[in-house]
Amino acid sequence: MTLTNSNISATAPYGAFILRVALGVLFLAHFALKMFVFTPAGAAGFFGSLGLPPALAYVTMAAELLGGLALILGIYARAVALALIPLLLGTIVLVHGANGFFFDGKGGGWEYPAFWSIALLVLALIGDGAHALVPTRRI
Repeated sequence: MTLTNSNISATAPYGAFILRVALGVLFLAHFALKMFVFTPAGAAGFFGSLGLPPALAYVTMAAELLGGLALILGIYARAVALALIPLLLGTIVLVHGANGFFFDGKGGGWEYPAFWSIALLVLALIGDGAHALVPTRRI
């Protein structure tokens, strides 16, 4: 199959849809990790150990849950993607940055949250994608 502008413009919304849903599922997985494995109190304790207010763990969990659902459903997905980038940049600065670049190191490096941040930026730039329930008008 030869790619033409019409092929690409016809399939691009589905590519954005797949990216949007994948990002949303990742946020739900990270929410579930904090909720069911580390527990909310454990996550709050970890945030406190970083010198952050422990209550910020609950804000982060809410952002992961609500942001993940919004991405999956396509509710203002472009704006939600932009709003979630600071969350991941915070993990780079406060958690993973000192562990080096590669994520396979002890404590995980910053390559994964950096890539995740870039993927969110790409989604914000290319659009909500197909099957968005409430498309973002303008950002």
